[in-house]
Amino acid sequence: MVTADDVRAIALELPRTVERLVRDRVKFNVGQIVYVALSRDELTMGCGFPKEERDAAIAAEPDKFSLPGVGDQRYNWIHVDLAVLDHEELRELVTDAWRMCVPKKVRQEYDLRHA
Repeated sequence: MVTADDVRAIALELPRTVERLVRDRVKFNVGQIVYVALSRDELTMGCGFPKEERDAAIAAEPDKFSLPGVGDQRYNWIHVDLAVLDHEELRELVTDAWRMCVPKKVRQEYDLRHA
């Protein structure tokens, strides 16, 4: 099981990440783009995720993944239950979401340092 503190620790290690509190929700942005958001109770995380892979992820692990609200389904976004994630999965989800919204050059520099 991971917690909101684990999400925060991973996200704030990533270049250009800013933590914001918006309507009582913690969100992590690169510029204006939110790539991770925590629910108010901090038990669920929304994160950037490829739309074309979302249905398969939910079908394979419905206890872990769920669809975002109807208004957010048009975006590359998925909801994740933090209680069923391990640290490795969390790091992968947060980092992949971040990779979707940073400039290519920033992503390449990060990859060189963390290869």
